[in-house]
Amino acid sequence: MANVSVAAEWQLLYNRYYRKPELYPMRWKNIDLSRNKVTCAPFGGPIAVIRDDSKIVQLYSESALRKLRIFTSSGVLISDTVWKNPGGRLIGMSWTDDQTLICIVQDGTVYRYNIHAELIEPNVTLGKECFEQNAVECVFWGNGVVCLTEGGLLFCIPDFKVMSPCQLAETGAEDFPNCMAVIEPKYTVSGNVEVLVGIGDGILIVDEDGVQRVEGEVVQGPVQKMVVSWDGKYLAIFTHDGRILVTDINFKGVLLEYNCESALPPEQLAWCGLDSVLLYWDDTPLLMVGPRGDPVHYFYDEPLLLIPECDGVRILSNSSLEFLQRVPDSTVSIFKIGSTSPAALLYDALDHFDRRSAKADENLRLIQKSLPEAVEACIDAAGHEFDVLRQRTLLRAASYGQAFCSNFQRDRIQEMCKTLRVLNAVRDPEIGIPLSINQYKLLTPSVLIARLINAHRHLLALRISEYVGMNQEVVIMHWACSKITASLAIPDATLLEILLDKLKLCRGISYAAVAAHADKNGRRKLAAMLVEHEPRSSKQVPLLLSIGEEDTALMKATESGDTDLVYLVLFHIWQKRQPLEFFGMIQARPLPRDLFISYARCYKHEFLKDFFLSAGQIQEVAFLLWKESWELGKNPMASKGSPLHGPRIKLIDKAQHLFAETKEHTFESKAAEEHAKLLRIQHELEVSTKQAIFVDSSISDTIRTCIVLGNHRAAMKVKTEFKVSEKRWYWLKVFALATIRDWEALEKFSKEKRPPIGYRPFVEACVDADEKGEALKYIPKLADLRERAEAYARIGMAKEAADAASQAKDGELLGRLKLTFQQNAAASSLFDTLRDRLSFQGVS
Repeated sequence: MANVSVAAEWQLLYNRYYRKPELYPMRWKNIDLSRNKVTCAPFGGPIAVIRDDSKIVQLYSESALRKLRIFTSSGVLISDTVWKNPGGRLIGMSWTDDQTLICIVQDGTVYRYNIHAELIEPNVTLGKECFEQNAVECVFWGNGVVCLTEGGLLFCIPDFKVMSPCQLAETGAEDFPNCMAVIEPKYTVSGNVEVLVGIGDGILIVDEDGVQRVEGEVVQGPVQKMVVSWDGKYLAIFTHDGRILVTDINFKGVLLEYNCESALPPEQLAWCGLDSVLLYWDDTPLLMVGPRGDPVHYFYDEPLLLIPECDGVRILSNSSLEFLQRVPDSTVSIFKIGSTSPAALLYDALDHFDRRSAKADENLRLIQKSLPEAVEACIDAAGHEFDVLRQRTLLRAASYGQAFCSNFQRDRIQEMCKTLRVLNAVRDPEIGIPLSINQYKLLTPSVLIARLINAHRHLLALRISEYVGMNQEVVIMHWACSKITASLAIPDATLLEILLDKLKLCRGISYAAVAAHADKNGRRKLAAMLVEHEPRSSKQVPLLLSIGEEDTALMKATESGDTDLVYLVLFHIWQKRQPLEFFGMIQARPLPRDLFISYARCYKHEFLKDFFLSAGQIQEVAFLLWKESWELGKNPMASKGSPLHGPRIKLIDKAQHLFAETKEHTFESKAAEEHAKLLRIQHELEVSTKQAIFVDSSISDTIRTCIVLGNHRAAMKVKTEFKVSEKRWYWLKVFALATIRDWEALEKFSKEKRPPIGYRPFVEACVDADEKGEALKYIPKLADLRERAEAYARIGMAKEAADAASQAKDGELLGRLKLTFQQNAAASSLFDTLRDRLSFQGVS
């Protein structure tokens, strides 16, 4: 009898059964669909209602002000707001995939509302031409819209997330379009929106690039209504002569043709899944047409709104919400009158078992081989049911049959129970989201939870997240932010306790994000208290800066050891605080102070000087000034008497005076003083010689250059000024004279007095200049016999070298000299003889 009562509710369309269970009696009051513009979001989404200003209606006890009201699918009021938007008559409204309500008015302005009837800024316009011509019709799809103007132009917003309007190609037709339908971008080859426009006797396909006329015999005569199927594969067409046609989207053949009783176009044309088409006229039965067989009529005495879904149609009336769908095959196999399928016998076996009848065992034996399929059918049928008692009975039947199956997945029933618990929870009239199991799978649990969160159903969203094993952080975060927004009267300390009690439920949650929301809502103290609980410095520090807690931010960044974070805080404070205040903040903190100094040494010398002066580190300022003088010296214009030379010397003078103020830096003070003195002399030399070869050279190089240039007076002046020693002076002058090959002057210099460096440098200078004859003038004067022997060897005089080495009685030296003259056999023999003689005499 149970099977008969279930199947009695079905309607047969050819060989397919359809059912129309009532989802909710509507809880709203005084809502008449015929007097209002109404739009419903798919997937059991909310309903937006606003009085239709294109109709003259009796207001009853309503206010004259138009209100936009948003209800759940069960008719529970979520929010409302007074409609004050300019721009003319409301042309169309629809819900996007993320449940944002889009409202388009005559002048092409697009207004957006969230589910709480709060206007989302900014508003967007479809363009100047749309403003001038006025929009007359809108066709929406998931995340876009196409608008038709009075002049026949088409404007499109392909994606409401981007909100970038564009104009489609002009049709060029003289007639005004009769109707429009949209093929979504995801179903087109080009990936762009394609609009089917019924104009004159045919259909045009319009996109951004051009217009194409539909060819073929499918369309004959004017088209009055069109709608594209859910999957973008089929098109339902209502023609001028009252026929309903279904063709594929490429117009290659007619799949359905039915002659309706009325040639007037239906007010609503909608697909019911992919198997049938619904047509609705006022004051006539709702008509459902399929590919074959007689149509089905549903009778109503009140206006209707058809809401297409992926697996059926929701039918909204003033008093109820119903769901018309094709009966699933698993449900048909169990509840069809006279069914003897294994699933039906298993369901019947449970009934016998409950009545303690032996026929239960008989039924199980009949379907023993098909028992897994029967169990699966019962589970599947339970998933498609809206009635909780019937769900429970079907799952009990599946569980009963599973007990006798050895090869059935044991967790299949558990999964379905979990899914149905979620669905039954959101189907509750207070929540009002009547999802079918197919819609739930297509929507996904994460999107469902997001929608519950947006509707401020945080507790249910949290429980579902926990139940299905999803991350609860998103729910708790949104709850915390909403709580802060709605709790302006609660003191910060009290609200903090409330928030922490929930936030601690989720490990790793971002306290910084909640604190940022608190700061955005003007709760800066609460934000500071919240951010203290953020364990991640990378999120904590930027927020502390944004709420003005620079001291705490610097401390946290320093504790983290992250130099990037420390620099972030330093630069932020640097820009906001006075220099002395900034210096005071970093002076006692080694890491920030050192990082600041490292940066400022490279890029901010003047600021760094101020810092060192404020800290009393005068010598550091002196070093900076000295470094600046060197940097200035790298400028190619810092010589040749240029204006840059004076400032450079002044910098060094300043450094010298600063060094002189501290006893610990006497050496640096003296060095700076001499450096400045040397630069002055070198600058004068460059001016006098007109050669930029002195500045930044050493004292020795300056003396050598002066001698090379013949300016012996200047060289002597440098020697005197810097107290150059006699030995150093002789070395420099010897090699300088050898460089210019002034051998006469060199000889004269050697005879002025006995050289304090000896004659060896004279020899080396001549040898280096490859002047052996000049070297011979000084070699005999070498007092050290070994040096004399080596000097003779360097100019190739083997005999003299051998004699000197023999006089020195150095056998080892003779051996080394022999190697020098090893290619000279006579010389080698001489060295051997002398060496042997020394050995005989007992000298090694």
